[in-house]
Amino acid sequence: MEDNNFKKIKIFDTTLRDGEQSPGASMNIEEKLNLARQLARLGVDVIEAGFPIASEGDFEAVKAIAAEIKGVEIAGLARANEKDIYRAYSAVKYAEKPVIHTFIATSDIHLKYKLKLTREELYEKAVNMVKYAKSFIENVEFSAEDAFRSDLDFLCRVVEGVIDAGATTVNIPDTVGYATPFEFFDFIKNIKKRIDAGGNIILSVHCHNDLGLGTANSLSAILAGANQVECTVNGIGERAGNAALEEIVAALNVRKDVYKAVTGINMSEIFRSSQLLTHITGISVQPNKAIVGKNAFAHEAGIHQDGVLKEKTTYEIMTPELVGRQHDELVLGKHSGKHAFKEKLISLGYLLNDEEIEKAFVEFKNLADKKKEIYDEDIDSLVAKSHHLEKYELKYVNVVCGDTVSPLSMVKLLVDGELKHDSSCGNGPVDAAINAIEKIVNSKAKVIAYEVKSIRGTAEAQGDVSITVEDKEKQISITGRSAHTDIVVASAKAYVNAINKLYIYDSNLKKSVETEVYG
Repeated sequence: MEDNNFKKIKIFDTTLRDGEQSPGASMNIEEKLNLARQLARLGVDVIEAGFPIASEGDFEAVKAIAAEIKGVEIAGLARANEKDIYRAYSAVKYAEKPVIHTFIATSDIHLKYKLKLTREELYEKAVNMVKYAKSFIENVEFSAEDAFRSDLDFLCRVVEGVIDAGATTVNIPDTVGYATPFEFFDFIKNIKKRIDAGGNIILSVHCHNDLGLGTANSLSAILAGANQVECTVNGIGERAGNAALEEIVAALNVRKDVYKAVTGINMSEIFRSSQLLTHITGISVQPNKAIVGKNAFAHEAGIHQDGVLKEKTTYEIMTPELVGRQHDELVLGKHSGKHAFKEKLISLGYLLNDEEIEKAFVEFKNLADKKKEIYDEDIDSLVAKSHHLEKYELKYVNVVCGDTVSPLSMVKLLVDGELKHDSSCGNGPVDAAINAIEKIVNSKAKVIAYEVKSIRGTAEAQGDVSITVEDKEKQISITGRSAHTDIVVASAKAYVNAINKLYIYDSNLKKSVETEVYG
């Protein structure tokens, strides 16, 4: 697609697959669906919905997204073997635009130590598995894992082979974030020359951020001829994460003079997408994060403030409004009705059923009795904490503490409908509350990260708490999140939220554990 010599760049979003591999970012099916709906509103071209062979839960999530989300390509990841590929097909076949995304490593280090294959064996496997995938679905993407550290001639032979076998997209990942922008430009340029004879092949890149160069390498690849980039919202993903969707899209938009490229992204949905991901996973972006960070459009230095007041373009290369960072200041109050609340949810991008709306509305009324001004961020928090399946429900928490007494907490918890209670001491009130809950649920998960921040920093603001727990036996870390005007209550609720997620994970989301992650 060309528009006045501007080429179209496809945005392949892998937040729900590679992004979910970020520690603590596991999502249940409803959370994945909610985020997929927002990604569709954002305007991404492809949603990689998951890795169907990984678990029954992942399979069902991909299947549900494929069945519901229209107008977007829905991809399922598969290793280059028949079992994986058929499982991916079985999930994505319900999509309006299904994609099987199969991968295998091509670097000598992976061939020798991981795959234990010769180059010839690898070549045959890649070609045959693309043919197998093609027998089910027209749109097949092939990824050469660790492509950048592969021998270029051998990599190009594999690429040419999978194209002949029917691959419609070829992806060149910098799996370990080893490339630099100039190197990656030359690398993609050379590959592009070799596959130009392949017709309308999509040349894609997937760059990791281990050296902080994920976005830079992706943009270099676009200059070199790539016409698809794989990325995630907020740059989440394995290790240091992936190239950030919002950074790539903003750079292409602001610097059209350099990249001469456009995307189908609705820029005004960028900030909302970032916020929704944060609320689902509990993983916040750092304040100075480009585009979506709290300080991305803040000006503190006097010289900067003076310049912006006189002319915004002195220090702003884009407006906050471009990426959807405008909010109604005072949104709702204690006298607001359910209809207004429902309309607000819709305006914020939430599509909830009647039961979910009722539950969130009860939370809203409780909050409105405690604070005068209810902001968009408050509504996000209400939805986040009311939108989970619950085995455990916190009914009561009371803490005695001070500088002359040891903190003591008493809690009551509904466990499968049965009321249980216990008490415990701790190093502080939050620690005491968590210890008491641990005694009731008999959890082996340990808190490894704790974060609290204020929603709209006034004295009556809600405390927004994220708690990450780790279960070493299951080799999983999960983040729970909640908000309340009382920090101890918010912390207890966040911990219970994490334990509920861990229960769901243990019950039905991760039944298959012998998987290999790609990224």
